[in-house]
Amino acid sequence: MPLAHYGAAYQPADLDLLQRVFDRLCGECHLALKDREKREQLAAEVIRVFDDGITAEAELLRVISKRQEQ
Repeated sequence: MPLAHYGAAYQPADLDLLQRVFDRLCGECHLALKDREKREQLAAEVIRVFDDGITAEAELLRVISKRQEQ
């Protein structure tokens, strides 16, 4: 899903942070490249949480990891 869908402009540092969080969560969840739908859902969740105001990397990881366990 394109970032424009969310109506936000992201700074390069934000995109780097979002990528790091996404990559780490993919590793923790053992999502392979072939798991496209699950990866897209995870990416959307990372962006949603970030847009909701949780912008610290450790906090993003904690919140999303906790949601993934449920």
